[in-house]
Amino acid sequence: MKTGTIILLVILAVLVGILVALYFFGRRMQEKQEQQNAQLQASKQPFVIMAVDKKRLKLKESGLPDEVINNTPWYAKRAKVPVVKAKIGNRFMNLIADENVFDYIPINKQVKAMISGIYIVEVKGMRGQKLVSDNPVKKSWWRRQMDKLREKAGAKPVK
Repeated sequence: MKTGTIILLVILAVLVGILVALYFFGRRMQEKQEQQNAQLQASKQPFVIMAVDKKRLKLKESGLPDEVINNTPWYAKRAKVPVVKAKIGNRFMNLIADENVFDYIPINKQVKAMISGIYIVEVKGMRGQKLVSDNPVKKSWWRRQMDKLREKAGAKPVK
């Protein structure tokens, strides 16, 4: 065999080994995440909260307890987390919101929230309020052009 084909085979074998290792690592991480979600769902409690402020901050800047920051893995310490400063009863607390819930938390309005520890899992409106996202989905250039053409043709734009 030529040396070029041997080198290609070695590189291919290394890449296959890396892919197999990533597959098993990802599977193990997924199992851990499912266990953590089960624990969160089991320990959630309903509260009426009023969000005073919400931001995406680095963990050290978030104002969370030192115990939380120290128990966070090294690879997650630099990531920005959705932090909500909320009034629960007569206390102000810094809470971490779920990514799916963060955009639906209104500022200076009371909402019913399911909280597990310092983690906001779910949010529902009070007295039938419909919660809407602060960040509406931005239309792409193609969608805007199609809406203009439909409007010129006399049809209603698609939402």
